[in-house]
This record gives sequence, C-alpha cells and structure tokens, in this order.
Amino acid sequence: MTRRLLLSYLTLAALVLLCLEIPLGFVYSRGERERVINAATDEAESVSAFASLSISAGRAAQDLPERAAHCAARIGGKVLIVDSAGALLASSHPLSEDEVRTLASSPGVAAALRGTATADVRTSTIGGVQYLAVATPVRHGVAEQGAVRITVPTRMVHERVHHVWLLLALGGLATLTAVAALGFVIARWTGRPIRELEHATHELAVGGTATPVAITNGPPEVRSLAATFNRTAARLEHLLASQRAFAGEASHQLKTPLAALRLRLENLENDIALHARGSLTAALTETDRLARMVEGLLAMARLDESAAERETVDLGRVCAERHRAWTPLYEQHGVWLALAGDYEGEVLALPGAVEQILDNLLSNALRVAPPGSTVSIDPRHHTPRTPHERRFPHRHPNRPASPAWVELHVMDEGPGMTEEQRRRAFDRFWRAPDAPKGGTGLGLALVQRLAHASGGEVVLRPAPRGGLDAVVRLPAVPSLPGVPTPRSPARPLQTTATGRR
Repeated sequence: MTRRLLLSYLTLAALVLLCLEIPLGFVYSRGERERVINAATDEAESVSAFASLSISAGRAAQDLPERAAHCAARIGGKVLIVDSAGALLASSHPLSEDEVRTLASSPGVAAALRGTATADVRTSTIGGVQYLAVATPVRHGVAEQGAVRITVPTRMVHERVHHVWLLLALGGLATLTAVAALGFVIARWTGRPIRELEHATHELAVGGTATPVAITNGPPEVRSLAATFNRTAARLEHLLASQRAFAGEASHQLKTPLAALRLRLENLENDIALHARGSLTAALTETDRLARMVEGLLAMARLDESAAERETVDLGRVCAERHRAWTPLYEQHGVWLALAGDYEGEVLALPGAVEQILDNLLSNALRVAPPGSTVSIDPRHHTPRTPHERRFPHRHPNRPASPAWVELHVMDEGPGMTEEQRRRAFDRFWRAPDAPKGGTGLGLALVQRLAHASGGEVVLRPAPRGGLDAVVRLPAVPSLPGVPTPRSPARPLQTTATGRR
C-alpha cells in the first residue's frame, strides 16, 4: 500500500511539474529570442542612420570602416555596409572576392536594397537562438539606398536558454524528491493502521485471538474500520471461547454420570429376567457409544484450545507401536492386521496426532471388516497422481531427492462407501446408513482436524480389494544436504498369523 500511495503522489507531482515547467521554458526561450532580435535590429538601425549621414556628407570612406569595426567589437559580431549598387563600403571582417561579388544577391542584403528590413533567425528544438542576421536599408538620397547587415553570435543566448532548462529540470527533480519524502511519510502514516489490521487479522486467523488495533491513528475511514474490526474480533473470540468452554465442560461433566450409569446398568444384570437381557445389553452398548462420543468431543475441544507447534514424528516407529497395540483386539475379532510400506522416516505433525489418527482409522476399519479379512497399515512415499505433479516433482537443488509428502494408508476389505458417502464422511456426527452399531460419527472428523492442524490432509478412496482406503498425507521432514533420507527396502507384509498376506 505504501508503494502504491507513493507512486500516485509522484505521478501527480510529475504531471503538475510538466504542465508548469515546459510552458515556462518555452516562454523564456521565446522571450530571449525576441530580446536578441530587438537588440540586433536597434543596432542595425543605428548603424544605418550613421551610414546615411556619412554618405550624405561624403565621408563614407573615412567614417564607415571605423564605425563598422567599432560596432562589431561592441556586439562581438560582424558588420558590413554596401551602397545602392551592392558594392562593399565597409566591413568589420575580411571578405573573399566571391563573397564581395555575391553580397548584392544574398537574401538579406537584396531585401534591404529594395527597402525592406529583414531578420533571419534560426532556433534549436527547445527554442534557443542559434543564428541571427539582421539587414536594414540605408537611405542617403531620394532614390538611392544601401544596406547594413549585422550578424550577431548567439552562443551566449543559447547557453543561457539551456541553463534555464537545466535549472527547471533540477528544480523539478528537487520537487519530486521533496514530494517523495513527504509522500513516504504520509503513506506510512496512512498505511500503519492497515498494516496493524493485517497483522491482527493474521493472528486471528492463525490463533483465534487478536490484539486490539489502535483506533487513534490514520484517516477517519481507517479508524472506523479498526473499531469495527476490534468489535468483530472481540465477538468472535468470545464466541470461540464460549464454544470451547462449553464443549470441554460438557464433556468433563458427562463423563462422571455416564460412568455411574454404566455401573448401575451392570449391577442390574443379576436382577433382570433372561428375556430382558437383550435390552440391557443394548443399553450398555449405547452407553459405551455415548462415552466414546464424549471422549471424541473432549479430544476436539482440546485440539481447538491447543496451539501446539508441529514436531518431527518417527512414522515407522508409531506405525509399529500401533500395530502391536491393536493386534490382540484384531485377533479377538478374527481380522488380520498387517503392517507394510516402504517408508521409514520422520514427518511433521502435532504431538500425538499420528497416534490418534491411526487409532481412529483402525477402530473404524475393525468395525466394518468382516472376519477373516485383512486391514493393512501402509506408510509410503507420495506418488504424483496428476500429470503436473509428475512433470514438476517437489525437489530442491540443495537437497537430496527426498519426498515432500508421505502417505499413510489404512485399507480394509469391508463394504466400502459410495462417492457421496465419502464426501460426507468427515461431517461431525454423520454415519453411513448401513454402518455397524457403536459408532459416534466423530472419528473421521477428528482425523481430518488432526491432519489439517499438522499441515496435511486426508481423503477416502476405494480400496483395491474393495472396502475403503483412508489416505492421510503428512509433510515429510526434509533431510539435510549430504545426509541421505533414512529408507529401507519394501517391508514384507506382517500379519498376526504365519503365512497370512
């Protein structure tokens, strides 16, 4: 904004200077030209009057050479006088025979011999006088007349005109410099509240809070905008704080009565008839589902409140840990949990985000996986999927060829989802119509929030063997120059039973 304001100030000032200085320069040049012409004409008339008296008195041969030399010395030019026949009477400078013979036919002298005074002026492109010759008739009888021609050097006039143009240019540059300095101060003063608003808006977008912007500086419109922004930011911060507080407090408050409710339901098991045991089991199932929903809401509330920085996470180690932790539960349900992939390195993520992402995806996969099927955890290098990505891979000339992104795949062999269902799967509390009981509709929403907060993304795709392929893309940690990225050959498929692939 400062550059644009400064450019507008300078453009306006330059236009004003051009509109003022160019006409002023031409007016001065025209005035100098007229002044020089008038002075030369007056001098020629004075010499003409003297020559007329000298010729009439018969003293032309004695007086005119001296007068011509004296006048030429005074004006620093050249003076010559001819009679009515065009013969040379006097000259302040030597002439060749050819020049003497052609005096009567020269344009200025010929016109003066006919009784017409002339002035031959040639100017430069900017109005400076370059050449000036004045011819005036000399009348010394009833019908006889001669001519006087004065040639005036105009170098000094020419230099004076150029000097004035130079002064005008320097004055314009000095004016533009002053306007630039003053305009910079004004632009900074005008743009300071805008920069503060930009900084506060960035803070609000990143952290959800913003420092109030001062409303005492800047133009009235900017102060009004700052006041409106402060009210909007305060209201938004209040709404976000209220939402977070409600989610956190409600989740904490619900955990205790839910635990008590489950305990009371379990205590009723011995006092309920056999035909009512199914209803009791359904009640316990719904209680567990509600408890998981509360845990999900609490996790989201903690995610909203935290502003943790991303850190490096050993993806291979986390995948191995979650594989070991979930294997017993998968075995109980008769589902094979496999660990594959060709990536062993570090990614950038929020603390604990990768663990929560894997737990939610593995929980969802176990819920839909049929007995005897396989669920696989597969971290791998990101493979460009579009022609643009294949043509322009993410590489840096000072870094080795390490992947810019890492994809973590969790694939099951369940019923899968339609394209419409995959688009809606990340909505909070949304569950597919044919989804098994026990889900809360918060798992994938939490996975998406964690992935985005870690600088990545998550998508759902059809798995190669049917079912669903949940792909979490996370930024890889770039390796230092000269240090190769830790890699290992493609890891063999690990399952919970020997020989299962």
